[in-house]
Amino acid sequence: MKKNKLKNIAGLTLIEMLIGVVISSIMMAAIYTTYTVVNNSYSQVTERAKISRSGRDIVEMMMRDIRMAGFKYILGTNTLDLPNRSYLQFVGGDTSILESHDPIIIEKGNDALGPLGGTAERIVEENHPDEGSKCCDRIHIVYDDFNQNDATQPYKRYKITYYADQITDGSGSRYAAFRSVRSWIQTIGTDVGAWSEDCPECYIGQKIRDHIVDMEFVPLDAEGRVLSPLPSPGSNTDARDNLYKIRAVDLRITFRSKGNFYRFKASEDQPRFVKGLGDRGHNFDDQKLRDSVVVTIHTRNIGSSL
Repeated sequence: MKKNKLKNIAGLTLIEMLIGVVISSIMMAAIYTTYTVVNNSYSQVTERAKISRSGRDIVEMMMRDIRMAGFKYILGTNTLDLPNRSYLQFVGGDTSILESHDPIIIEKGNDALGPLGGTAERIVEENHPDEGSKCCDRIHIVYDDFNQNDATQPYKRYKITYYADQITDGSGSRYAAFRSVRSWIQTIGTDVGAWSEDCPECYIGQKIRDHIVDMEFVPLDAEGRVLSPLPSPGSNTDARDNLYKIRAVDLRITFRSKGNFYRFKASEDQPRFVKGLGDRGHNFDDQKLRDSVVVTIHTRNIGSSL
């Protein structure tokens, strides 16, 4: 009697259990694959958004300074017993880039490495097959300001320099963007002055963005044409005259991700290409993401030469 009752109890056979395990494994694999795809997509979107956000921050900073280039403060008639306009010495014409007070000076490619001037040996990033590329221009921006509470020197003049320099650490060799601020020191009653880093708002070589691939500045005239020769102080008369024909600056900054972004490296015969302004570009065959920000910045305060 008991044996008959046991026969009527329902159960699972070994084959049924194995089928259940197989089905569960397939479902778990599908869920994991879906999670991996979604997570990778999220990481890529986050990384791209991070590059875009930090790119906008540095571009906004440069836009603000470039728009100020050439600004002169005029106090006018006042009861403060101060000069009604700037008395600061203006150094221009046949002088060095480092000493010049001209509103915007752009140095191209290999001549533009370092905070103040001169050249240095350039590094080549790993997996960067385009060894002949000219990374990173440098731009100098000069404008005036005013502080009525400074009885010694109420009229101010600042020189802002954006440039790229190399960094080498445990993460390898790469470029970063830097900003320097210098001030023209000339007290009331003196005829000459000098650039100095000794002011509360001054500094040399403050890093503002890591993992820079390229930084490019192109000066344009009132018709939107590229100025040639490149505006610069010195003995070249045409280059000096072009300093006060700058009406806009095309700016391109290319950043790269800190870590790998793509799943696979590009092939050497078909590298990933980063387009520059004009014919300036770069080829890469690693797994890094590179993204460019391109803007045109109009100069509002550059008029005729003083």
